[in-house]
Amino acid sequence: MKEIRLHEGELNVMELLWSNKELAAKDISKIIKEYIGWEKNTTYTVIKRLIDKGAITRQDPGFICRANISKRKIQEIETNALFDKLFNGSVSCFLTEYLENQTLNHSDLDILDRILANYGR
Repeated sequence: MKEIRLHEGELNVMELLWSNKELAAKDISKIIKEYIGWEKNTTYTVIKRLIDKGAITRQDPGFICRANISKRKIQEIETNALFDKLFNGSVSCFLTEYLENQTLNHSDLDILDRILANYGR
């Protein structure tokens, strides 16, 4: 399966499907209209794009849509793309930059120590 990249508008539709397992396109359109303000044609265009990318599947009758990729997989793909783009794929560069600009309490530091200890094995 090819790597699927999603933009923010597509993520709005995917969030609905991840939360609801399956929805009719008309219901997606109603929800998106209420919360984001998109017209039906805009929502249907995004749904079509997601189908073309393989992110969702459609079943008739009723134009029932289901996520074809997990939220966790999209998070992994987008996180890796962001790290590659901003930090040349380096987790240590990211952590250094991030931590230099944060004020961490003892609890945060303890949690980070445990996470790093688990990965150091």
